[in-house]
Amino acid sequence: MNLTVIPLTSEKKDGKFCFFEELKKIIENSKITIEEGDVLVISSKFISNSQGRILKIEKSKVCEKARKIAKKFNTNEKFMEIVFRESDKIVGGVAGFAMATTNGILAPNAGIDKSNSKGTKIILYPNEPYKFAEELKRKIFLELNLHVGIIIVDSRLMPARIGTTGVAIACAGIEPTKDLRGEKDLDGNPLKVTFQATADNLASIANHKMGEGNDLHPIAIIRDSECELTNRQIISEEMIIPYEQCVYIRSFSS
Repeated sequence: MNLTVIPLTSEKKDGKFCFFEELKKIIENSKITIEEGDVLVISSKFISNSQGRILKIEKSKVCEKARKIAKKFNTNEKFMEIVFRESDKIVGGVAGFAMATTNGILAPNAGIDKSNSKGTKIILYPNEPYKFAEELKRKIFLELNLHVGIIIVDSRLMPARIGTTGVAIACAGIEPTKDLRGEKDLDGNPLKVTFQATADNLASIANHKMGEGNDLHPIAIIRDSECELTNRQIISEEMIIPYEQCVYIRSFSS
């Protein structure tokens, strides 16, 4: 069987809405049936919209720390206040961008996006994405009696590369990584440190079909992925490494 990606089309949504009811509506309109073992990949921005995670920049009250960061990186103080508030750690930056981590993901301006919102509004990351993914997985099982995987995807820049790719900011129902240590490479040498980033790989595959910009494919179904399903709850620590072991983060302090 070959892996298949099925993008699902949605209407543009404004304001908060019930995500699960909207998901059922999208699936019904698409004439697609979810199957056992499918992986649902969902745009983080679509989830953020459903949660009302959209802010007006001008309403931000700027703290002194955010003001200093904005001055250092020559960017808007009110916008930097939101970046500072939403990030776990700001590790460095350049003019116009603060490099920050959120839920273990390193991204310019903590992944906060102005491109898919109106005017001076910005879209934040979803609230508690791992909890959201786990609850959605359980709802699908209770209503449809199906075991599925859930991946919440966002776009990111890769260092020194043109364009964006997909990254899993959270997942549920699938093992997010595959430990290949001890297996042999093509030359018969044992692998010592290699993990396969299953959730990130699937997120990137789906993101290619879901599109960017004005594409209205906020959800994609990956079928026959051959990933390992699991009933245990996934936590963020399983998909990140300590800052002191990350060569990118360490480079900012060198």
